[in-house]
Amino acid sequence: MKNVYSVYQINKYIHYMFSEDYLLPDVSVEGEISNIKFHSSGHIYFTLKDEQSAISCAIFKNATRKINTELKDGLKIIARGSINNYIQAGSVTFNITDVKSAGIGDLSEKYEALKKKLSEQGMFDKEFKKPIPKFPEKVGIVTASTGAAIRDIISVSKRRNPYISLILYPALVQGEGAASSVAKGIEILDNAGVDVIIVGRGGGSIEDLWAFNEEELAYAIFQCETPIISAVGHEIDFTIADFVADMRAATPSAAAELAVPDIAGVIKDIDSASASLDRALLKVTSNYKKKIDIYNTKLDALSPYNTLKKQKISVNSYDKNLDLLMKNIISRNKMLIRQYEEKLKGVSPLERLKAGMAYVTLEDGKRISGVTDLKKDDKIKVIMKDGSATVSVIDIKKEDMV
Repeated sequence: MKNVYSVYQINKYIHYMFSEDYLLPDVSVEGEISNIKFHSSGHIYFTLKDEQSAISCAIFKNATRKINTELKDGLKIIARGSINNYIQAGSVTFNITDVKSAGIGDLSEKYEALKKKLSEQGMFDKEFKKPIPKFPEKVGIVTASTGAAIRDIISVSKRRNPYISLILYPALVQGEGAASSVAKGIEILDNAGVDVIIVGRGGGSIEDLWAFNEEELAYAIFQCETPIISAVGHEIDFTIADFVADMRAATPSAAAELAVPDIAGVIKDIDSASASLDRALLKVTSNYKKKIDIYNTKLDALSPYNTLKKQKISVNSYDKNLDLLMKNIISRNKMLIRQYEEKLKGVSPLERLKAGMAYVTLEDGKRISGVTDLKKDDKIKVIMKDGSATVSVIDIKKEDMV
């Protein structure tokens, strides 16, 4: 066996060759930006590609200040810099120091053309958007059976509602046949009677997400009777599927939150509404009770029975007052009678008879008021306290006694 070298020695040799090459230290390359990432350090990383190949690129922080072009996926650029081989990783990187725009890339051009076509057909219009059900029982999912997307959807869904039924159609989400696979999954779940369908995958480059920019998938989403939530890539990624779907979610996790209600929050809302209803019913019943009490009071006041009862009380009161009044009158009259009796006693003939006086009448009982009523030889009757005597008038003599 000839000379054996270490990996480090080989990478170092390649690095030396790169540095000594007349072309690679300062070269301009035309291509389309893909899978661009803006690092928190200030560095920018992306892939520069054409129809046949791709190369990793880096723009370091000190070089970004000189670049006036807005970099984004799908942009065609002419980049100037140096091709370097990193010894530690054995990777080839195009270190860019200057960038000029060269127009829209092929995929971006296709994307814009299809977006314009479908928009003109009205497939993005709000009038075709179906409402997402508030309380679904079955949620269909069209995505890869492995990967972060399905794990995130299951985790979020079960956390929000442990009783939710999740039905997965494992589809290809990248590469040849992916658009047809996702469209088939939508069709099957649409016929399976699910309440809402989540269609999506995790983030990636424009090439990775391209299945969701295919016309075939756009029509499958538009023709689906079941409401669809599109959850493709990250928050900054927008695909044709996002525009056609009934609702767009920034991430698969966000789609699960939109599709599956938080059962704990729902229960809390129900409890709160129940408490509010109890308070409202208590207030209503209390108000009605007060009204009933008022009506009962009025009814008592107007009731014939109570009217008669009150009148009976009044009659009894009058009766008692009348009895008392009669007793008072009788008592006063008795007192007057006794007074009159005493007065009568003073003028009573009998009392006077008892005192030694006599009462004189004619023999036939006629009253004698004076001597003028008598004549000589008349018989008169003298009544005394213990009897009477008949006497004859012998002499009559008139005198003024008063």
